[in-house]
Amino acid sequence: MSSRLVDGVEEQVALLPEDIVKPSPETVTKLVKRLRALTLTLLPLEVDVDALTEPASYIITREVINAYSKAAGDFSAVLPYALLLARQSFIWDAGVNTADYEENIARAKACEVIARRLVHAVPQEQIHAIISTRYSYIEPDGDESIKSSALETAIDHDCTYFLASSEAQHVVNKLWRGDWVQKSNGRHSDISFVPYRALQDASSLGRLDASRLSVPRYQNWFRICVWFFYLFVYSQTVQEPLEQALDPHHSFSAWEVILYGMAFAFGLEDIQRIYKTLRYMTYRAFTFWNFVSVITTALLLTAFSFRLQGLITPEEDDSNGFKLISFQVLACVSPLIWMRLITVVDGFKYIGTMQICVSRMLQESTIFFILLSIIGIGFLQGMYALDAADGNTEHGILVIHTLIQALLNAPDFSKPATTFALVMFYLWNVATAIILLNILISLFSSAYTDVTDAAEEEFLTYFAGKTIAMIRAPDNYVYPAPFNLIELVIAPLEYVISAKAYARINRAIMTVIFFVPIVIIALFESYLDVTTNKFMRSMFQAAEEGEEEDPINRDPQVDEDGKTICKVQFEELTRAFPDLSQTREAPIMAEVQRLKQQMERLMKKLDELPGRAQ
Repeated sequence: MSSRLVDGVEEQVALLPEDIVKPSPETVTKLVKRLRALTLTLLPLEVDVDALTEPASYIITREVINAYSKAAGDFSAVLPYALLLARQSFIWDAGVNTADYEENIARAKACEVIARRLVHAVPQEQIHAIISTRYSYIEPDGDESIKSSALETAIDHDCTYFLASSEAQHVVNKLWRGDWVQKSNGRHSDISFVPYRALQDASSLGRLDASRLSVPRYQNWFRICVWFFYLFVYSQTVQEPLEQALDPHHSFSAWEVILYGMAFAFGLEDIQRIYKTLRYMTYRAFTFWNFVSVITTALLLTAFSFRLQGLITPEEDDSNGFKLISFQVLACVSPLIWMRLITVVDGFKYIGTMQICVSRMLQESTIFFILLSIIGIGFLQGMYALDAADGNTEHGILVIHTLIQALLNAPDFSKPATTFALVMFYLWNVATAIILLNILISLFSSAYTDVTDAAEEEFLTYFAGKTIAMIRAPDNYVYPAPFNLIELVIAPLEYVISAKAYARINRAIMTVIFFVPIVIIALFESYLDVTTNKFMRSMFQAAEEGEEEDPINRDPQVDEDGKTICKVQFEELTRAFPDLSQTREAPIMAEVQRLKQQMERLMKKLDELPGRAQ
């Protein structure tokens, strides 16, 4: 086991990537239990969570980090992953045992903080392997879990503090740019991430590779272009009734064919995404936008069904009616399609942060809609019963409309016909307009404040999830929608021909279809990418990491007419700087300890003086 000094404390350092030992699921489970025991011993009582995340925390000190780094023995590379699993187990305990909620939340945060500090102590060349190597553990029901890495586990469980670290973002950015690409290990749908072999070839021809379409950055660019084209096609399609003059048997126009073909392709992509989420991830990966996608696809399928029914119906009136319904349903899709544009351009920080705010607001509003549903059912039943008290229930739909209009701040107090109904209508307005809506406003305000107060961390967490979601499940040949329809035709060949022949066919087809995007990617990586082009790097990239440790920068040699910069050496200049990795009490305690030792030596010498014993 190799080791190094970090801030004066010897800490274990994870093994080199090629020497990482992958423990069995049983071993990982035992390690998680040991880390839980360590954390319970470290935090037997409730502590302030903010005290755990301070850079100079008096709880998570250098010695504590050093102790945790030695807890895994020969499996030190698994520590971040195991700590994040321990964190999730404490989150579970907090939800089950309400009496110890604060204590378990603090323990969960401690595990996350220690995982981040341990990764920070890892050498730069080992960080990727430590964070992205995949392991599995034994679940409570005895089954072996799906393989996952520390990065994936942090994303699944929303470990914002861990994902906002520079080390985690370093790995995420490498995957986003395609510096590291996924490789299928060919067993149990397992994948690993390896350096892209063509990065050393700076020529454009050397970068003409169809597999670069699987890189998250280029997938995102491609999705933006396709989605704008999709919006254009939809805009043209909804204008068709004006050109067709509601001709009942008018066949599908070219715009309709393109629209429904792309809708079918996006629907297949949504089904595949849902399957991958259930197979390789967790239900926590489902978001509000997944439901928007499902509803959008369902409405487009409904519109297509009515349109098709209108073409095959012989009666002119019925055919015209089906066609009218089809375009009416298609028109209702417009808000959802334009809303999904947000998910396409959410890579920009401002839009991504606002999307997180909206998503968090919708989560917080769950309690509002639950209360509204319960109260609404009660008032609806009461007012319906008052309407039916005279044996006549002609106004059932009117009651529903009246309650909804009052909820939307447009009450009509002339609708209730009886005194009892009017009183109940007053109570409904008080319950919704004054109480429930103000509760909703408070929930929205709280959610917005929580996100904006930690906007940087929230966006980095979201960006990490967006990146990993594009490459997490094994997919050797990426056909972005709507070109996944071509993959649907080619896929059966995988079970008929050899793997090499299937690979050649896919590469040839992808090169022909995506030739223009591939050329653009090759030119970008050769001449515009800041990671490969020195000129672009000097213009747009920040200062190189580690330059503060370069002796040339610390003590530059300058001699102009006998004058120089370095009259005082760098080490001497920084000798009086405070050590920010220590708490404010640490220097005082160190000084007290030094005085104590001096007093002990003084007393010992006094005891040794002649005649002292008498």
